[in-house]
Amino acid sequence: MPRAMWSGAISFGLVNVPVKMFTAAKSKDVHFNQLHGADRSRVQMKRFCSDEQVEIEYSELVRGYEVGPDEYVVVTDDELAALAPTVTSGIEIEEFVDLAEIDPVFFEHSYYLVPEKAGTKAYALLMGAMRDSGRIALGRVVLRQKQYLVAIRPAGRALAMSTLFFPDEVVSQDELDGLPGDDIKATDRELAMAQQLIAALSTEFEPEKYRDDYREALLAMIDEKAQGVIIEFTPKAAPSAKVTDLMAALEASIAAARQAKAS
Repeated sequence: MPRAMWSGAISFGLVNVPVKMFTAAKSKDVHFNQLHGADRSRVQMKRFCSDEQVEIEYSELVRGYEVGPDEYVVVTDDELAALAPTVTSGIEIEEFVDLAEIDPVFFEHSYYLVPEKAGTKAYALLMGAMRDSGRIALGRVVLRQKQYLVAIRPAGRALAMSTLFFPDEVVSQDELDGLPGDDIKATDRELAMAQQLIAALSTEFEPEKYRDDYREALLAMIDEKAQGVIIEFTPKAAPSAKVTDLMAALEASIAAARQAKAS
C-alpha cells in the first residue's frame, strides 16, 4: 500500500474536505552509479573550492545566486525563512474553470487526493459537483516550503491534483525560431488526406498496451550481465534522411494504417 505524503484539507467556500495526498505516478527510469573503471568502486563527489584548490567541509558552504559572471548574491537561511510562504494544511480553491482551457504544457506533477473518513461525504459532493458542471478547481497549496498552483479534477473514483507551472515558467512560442508562418498552407487535398490518416489511426486510449521497450530491454541486459552472460551488440547504422513526396507518404500511411486495423 502506498503511504500518504501529505495530509490536509480542500477548502471551497466554507466547506472543508480533509484529505491525504498520494503520488499518482512514479518514474521507472533506470539510474546508474559512477564507478572507477579499473576496480568498480563508487566514485565520490567532493566539495572543492576552485579558487583555493582545496576540499572544503559542508559547514563552510553558503547559498549564492548568480547575478553576473562570477558574481553572486549570498542568501542566508534566515532570509529565506522570512520570505517563505506561510505553511498551511489546506488546499485553497480559488475558482473553477473548464479543463479544456488549460494547455497540457502547464501540467507538472500529479497526485491523488483520498478523503479522511470524516470527509467522505463532502469529498463525494465536490467530485460529483465538478463532474456535473464539467469544471475543475484551481487553487494553491504549500508543499515543502514552496507554494504551488494546482488543478483538482475528478479522475475515476478519486480526485487528482496536478501542480501547474506558473505562466512565466512556460516558454513563449514567440521565442521559438522556425515555426510556420501564415504563408505556409496545406492544400485542401493534403488536409483531406491527413484527416483520413487521423481517422484510420484513431482509437480508444488503452494505456496498458504501451510499454517502455527500451527500459525493459536494458533491464533484461543488466540481468543477463549480472549472471555472467557476455553481451555482444552490432552498432546500429544511422538512419538516412529521405526526402519523400508528401501526398505519396500520406497515401502509403493511410493504406498501412487501414491494413493494421484490419489484421
